Amino acid sequence: MSFYDLSAEQLEGGEFDFRQLEGKVVLVVNTASKCGFTPQFEGLEKIYQDFKDDGLVVLGFPCNQFGSQDPGSASEIGEFCQRNYGVSFPMMAKVDVNGSDAHPVYQYLKKAQGGLLLDAIKWNFTKFLVNREGEVVERFGSITKPESLKSDIKKLL
Repeated sequence: MSFYDLSAEQLEGGEFDFRQLEGKVVLVVNTASKCGFTPQFEGLEKIYQDFKDDGLVVLGFPCNQFGSQDPGSASEIGEFCQRNYGVSFPMMAKVDVNGSDAHPVYQYLKKAQGGLLLDAIKWNFTKFLVNREGEVVERFGSITKPESLKSDIKKLL
């Protein structure tokens, strides 16, 4: 199985086939609307705008597994992201990132880039960077601000 064999339901409905990401650099992030790291949406949108024409795609995956910090419906999450942060990058439907119900995308990402002590995602806004060949090349923790990823992204573009 490769990264491009995966898919996910979009926040507004419909399937997002990862085959459309072939040849792109992808930053995958588990997000939450009511988290101390929520302002990272601003940085994620900024790097998406700065690099989307060069081949970057940011994919947001809302998750409610950490402190119930994204309890809203799909429409509430979408409205929040758009209204507060102008999010225009693709947002997927809410998923679990850990446990037996972890979404296949997160099962794949965690297997490709395990954590320091455990492979489990530790909190919201964990980031995975995927190169143009579909290889998961780096994993960044919640405290890593999106703007600090610019040099890593530029190298892959």
